[in-house]
Amino acid sequence: MKIKLALLEKDQNYLNRVVSIFNTKYADKLEIYSFTKIENAISALESLRIDVLVASDAFEIDVATLPKRCGFAYFVDSPDVDLMNNQCAIFKFQKADLIYRQILSVYSEKASSVSGIKFDDDTCKVIAFTSPCGGVGSSTMAAACALHYAAKGQRTLYLNFERFGSSDAFFSAEGQFDMSDIIFALKSKKTNLSIKMESCVRQDQRGVYFYSQSKVALDMLELGADEIVRLISAAKFSGLYSHIILDLDFGIDAEALKILKQSNSIVWIGDGSELSNIKIIRAYNALTILEKNAEVPILSRITLMYNKFSNKSSKTVDGIDIKDIGGVPRYEHASTAQILECVSPMDVFSIMD
Repeated sequence: MKIKLALLEKDQNYLNRVVSIFNTKYADKLEIYSFTKIENAISALESLRIDVLVASDAFEIDVATLPKRCGFAYFVDSPDVDLMNNQCAIFKFQKADLIYRQILSVYSEKASSVSGIKFDDDTCKVIAFTSPCGGVGSSTMAAACALHYAAKGQRTLYLNFERFGSSDAFFSAEGQFDMSDIIFALKSKKTNLSIKMESCVRQDQRGVYFYSQSKVALDMLELGADEIVRLISAAKFSGLYSHIILDLDFGIDAEALKILKQSNSIVWIGDGSELSNIKIIRAYNALTILEKNAEVPILSRITLMYNKFSNKSSKTVDGIDIKDIGGVPRYEHASTAQILECVSPMDVFSIMD
């Protein structure tokens, strides 16, 4: 299915160039309509059932009057503007593929909010790690998964959104900027987020891309679910990564579900202990009720993985309809780096792909 895209721009020459490039590169992805007059564009939104409207900032658009299904963004002349009038802003003089991916991002967010369906770009897979149980090594497994794909030559981004988590516990690289700079860019709404993210990202010597921990842990508390979704979406549609690994605090409230819905796969980590298994069963039962009442399509994406599993004392969880993909043993007296070295090559991570 093609995305119906309407472009509203006073500069006819620019409009012709963009339409020509898009028709050449994305003929199988986009159905493009171009306009130089606002009344013609607005009229077409309903008659042609337009999915996304991108309009020059020279036009005054009343977003509240646009069809509910229609995503919207402004074309802007400056690369330093990320939002205009609280709407997405797309720098008009950048590479066509970057404009295209930002349009995909706008469409994705609108399609998700209107229908509950996530628009997928198959070129990037998002895998979320979390756990209803504390102290079972969910972050370590997330980092190991990132290393697994990086070792295969896949461009992999590790994003730690835990309130008190730290990417620097697993990865290191020189760099001036950190997660605090990304949070500031989100909050200020005056910086091009995609460009800022690309300028702040670091690459560990083992290949994983990551953002260094925020300067102050309290900065992470400033991040709301909608802002985290924006970050994930910007990373996914940047075209820079084949895999994005999310490291998340556990939650199944409305805000947490917004974030989980961005994932292709969700991995719950347990250790096979009695307490761990009880918590997993309770979380599963609660999510089952939520899914029936709110039609939240989360359970089908969840797999269960064990860490620190002991053949002597650990047991697998029974009585829940979640795929068990196996796990890794306990490594006594091993450092985090040693555990990652042992675990990351394991085939258990390939099952998630």
